[in-house]
Amino acid sequence: MRRRPRAYIVRRALHMTQEEFAEAYRIPIGTLRDWEQGRTEPDQANRAYLKVIAVDPEFVKRALAQRPGGQRRRPVQVD
Repeated sequence: MRRRPRAYIVRRALHMTQEEFAEAYRIPIGTLRDWEQGRTEPDQANRAYLKVIAVDPEFVKRALAQRPGGQRRRPVQVD
């Protein structure tokens, strides 16, 4: 039996379509399809990204929803 790619397993566990997953996590749909169909494999950074999505998908969505440049905290002033 053929082993399923991690991208497929993570997406299915979240009950998302390819289109929903790609949009939510800003992964090009063609790239996601290539990963899921075994045409290509995610590089090390993308494997780590998929792992973070699997562990805390809502955190990733919140992080991606922040405005560009992020909402940075004010620097702590040390006297």
